[in-house]
Amino acid sequence: MPRRRLAVLAAIGVLVAGLVVIPRLSTPTTATATSPATASPATTSPATTDARVQVDQLGYAVGATKTAYAAGPELGEVSFRVVDGDGGVALTGVAGADRGSWNARYGQVRALDLSALDTPGRYRVELLDAGTVTARSAWFAVAAPEALYAPALTRAVGFFALQRDGADQVADGRVPSHLLDSTAALYDIPEYADDGETLVSLSPTGGVVDVEGGWFDAGDYLKFTGTTAYATLALLLAERDGLEVAGLADEAQHGLDWLGKAWDPTTGTLVVQVGLGNGNDAVLSDHDVWRLPEDDDVAGASVGPDDPSYLISHRPAFATPAGEPVPPALAGRTAAAFAVGAQLADARGDRAGARALLAQGAGLLAAADTSPSGPVLAAVPVEFYPEDSWTDDLELAAVELARAGRALGDDRADAWSVQSEQWAARTMDAEVGPLGVADVSALAHAELAASTTDAELRGRLLAALRAQLEGAAATADTDPFGAGVSTVEFDSAPFALGLAATALLYERAGGDDRFAAFAADQLAWVLGANAWGSSFVIGSGTDYPRCPEHQVANLTGREATGAVVNGPNAAELLEELNTFDTMVPCDGLRADGTSYADGDGRGARYLDAVGAWQTDEPAIDFTASSVLAFALAAGE
Repeated sequence: MPRRRLAVLAAIGVLVAGLVVIPRLSTPTTATATSPATASPATTSPATTDARVQVDQLGYAVGATKTAYAAGPELGEVSFRVVDGDGGVALTGVAGADRGSWNARYGQVRALDLSALDTPGRYRVELLDAGTVTARSAWFAVAAPEALYAPALTRAVGFFALQRDGADQVADGRVPSHLLDSTAALYDIPEYADDGETLVSLSPTGGVVDVEGGWFDAGDYLKFTGTTAYATLALLLAERDGLEVAGLADEAQHGLDWLGKAWDPTTGTLVVQVGLGNGNDAVLSDHDVWRLPEDDDVAGASVGPDDPSYLISHRPAFATPAGEPVPPALAGRTAAAFAVGAQLADARGDRAGARALLAQGAGLLAAADTSPSGPVLAAVPVEFYPEDSWTDDLELAAVELARAGRALGDDRADAWSVQSEQWAARTMDAEVGPLGVADVSALAHAELAASTTDAELRGRLLAALRAQLEGAAATADTDPFGAGVSTVEFDSAPFALGLAATALLYERAGGDDRFAAFAADQLAWVLGANAWGSSFVIGSGTDYPRCPEHQVANLTGREATGAVVNGPNAAELLEELNTFDTMVPCDGLRADGTSYADGDGRGARYLDAVGAWQTDEPAIDFTASSVLAFALAAGE
């Protein structure tokens, strides 16, 4: 589902602080486990062909399906072996049938079944031709699920710390930023033209609001209630699962605190967004300057209202009109976060805090617009985050409120349960997409299936989840590298994580384990078992994005560890990249110095370059999907 983050703008010819703004499931293989103690040492000869072996560079869980891929021009009857860190052979096998051509270099792709490899350790795959090693994979781990995924979850939490805005900073090197957000001017939802590219009108309401804090949405410095609510939900649900992850509870609370500022129950106003994303010839936006966030505070002391860059530092807060119905997707997703927060507060023994959060969620759900017309608002302009669904958000809010209400003895719990079932019925009749910020139907269905006592309803919810997964599994069967997502549309990596999470949610909610292998394959695809041989999670694996479209990372030289980037996208979308005079040049290569371009194929391209927002920009909603997937996988 295409969507825009840093929009490609026409040149506006304005100088800002001396800078010119420039526009901008697998065929099985045969494998045999071998005792490392008696294995012959691995050869040290280098790879001599154009073949590559792509693996999950984070690693594979003990007991799970483990699939790697050999890709090359003509592989023939290829065999392989898996060697450990001491050179001992732990597994041997023969590649599976040809899965099809990916590009001119990879005329054949063959699956390698490593599932028999269940002894924890560090390994790599060697491709063999008549006993000669022709290609080697990156190193990977085999470990128990929690040992494998809990560190990845810790890194994801660390990315949220890096994304913090406001005075409360915890990440090394970050300093307070956008303190003027504590008295942000309130604006009506503005008008846009040219499919959201050009600002038409801005209308301040005369009010102010405290929206200091929260998280930056992505590589830019905008703050969205929709993505913040989804991310907060993911962190809260991981916390509810009882995982011991450093910083998890603190980041979840950071998100909850900001959502509490965005929703004002006394006026019935919800802040949708803080900061202007797209401007016009007279008004510069957040996306028009490449800088550190604290620079905005410095500029704010000297820039007057008539300056084109005024709204970069004196950031507007766009809010729904007081007392009018709130856009349903935002209302539902945010109310669900409050409700799960109430559940956790109650579990900690904080009954007063739990009731306060429950009241916030209940009031917001009651304020939701249940008969919206036209595009459903989730961002300004709406093209930034198109919403194709909203009944799923209301279903999720109602089921979480019911769960919290029952724990707190609230007599509205039964009514919320009825609402959740009504919204679920409507959601099951609608077309849905992969789990992510724009569609939480899988999460809503799984939560309702796990909490309902109605066996018939549970069966229908599980059937709806199965249908989602069966469609994605059919897509994976046609992809040489087993991707259940489109590689020529936005959000391929987070959508694959969403599919993995959906499969695990389905099994946990009472379904069977028929999609366990599919879940493992989607995680593997995101983490390196793909045409490019790149993990799309920064800091996970040997080859991962080192040049993301992220201002703090680019300008400070620090790594945005734990962040998930978009992943491959349609090649034609990468014809024009973002460029700023202040951008530190960085064009990423694999660890061995080769280009990712040899993985481009079937109309898809992946570019690890700082201006490649289409493939290389990290985001909190992307990373939130990894939180859901890694937490569920760790629990397996």
